[in-house]
Amino acid sequence: MDLSDLAEITILSLAVSGAATAISLLIGLPVGTWLALHRFRTRGVVLSALNTGMALPPVVAGLVVALLLWRSGILGGLGLMYTPGAMVIAEVVIATPVVAGLTVASLGQLDPRLEIQLLGLGASRLQMVLWLWREARLALLAAVMAAFGSVISEVGAAMMVGGNIAHQTRVLTTAIVLETGRGEFGAAIALGLMLLCLAFIVNGVLTWAQQRGPHR
Repeated sequence: MDLSDLAEITILSLAVSGAATAISLLIGLPVGTWLALHRFRTRGVVLSALNTGMALPPVVAGLVVALLLWRSGILGGLGLMYTPGAMVIAEVVIATPVVAGLTVASLGQLDPRLEIQLLGLGASRLQMVLWLWREARLALLAAVMAAFGSVISEVGAAMMVGGNIAHQTRVLTTAIVLETGRGEFGAAIALGLMLLCLAFIVNGVLTWAQQRGPHR
């Protein structure tokens, strides 16, 4: 594997995982916030299902997405199977419960009187939510890091819906599996180190942002 192939695989890995993390944040943050701020009869069941989703095996997520995107599936007409888009969808399924679940936990740690105080001071619902996010931003950044970590290291779902096709859907994790199967352990180790470096850089930036927050 030459440097151009390595760069291509690394960029695709970052693009797929970054997109999946961003989309899961757009979905999981509002869902988690709504669950944290509302009480209803089946809330415990919903939270249990959400916590179960946080431990969802990636191969199960890959299977569900594959069934949806296969030719005979509901979304088969989109032609997304064995494309980076299919990999993003599968990783969103994996990461969204992580973001939503940790958002519920993060907002649940705040003083419950804060919501009442903000509304009493005349804040709108949106302003109140934005303030709560600000107060819990350190924990929410940890949720982003957890979501990114869950997808950048994922291999099962990526193989199932992406197919590990050279120059199309091959990412670092699937390339490691391929090189190991070929007995090219040196290349597999190099890819593994690249994956670790990529995860370290991204999480390092997020940790730096987290540590800049005020200490209580």
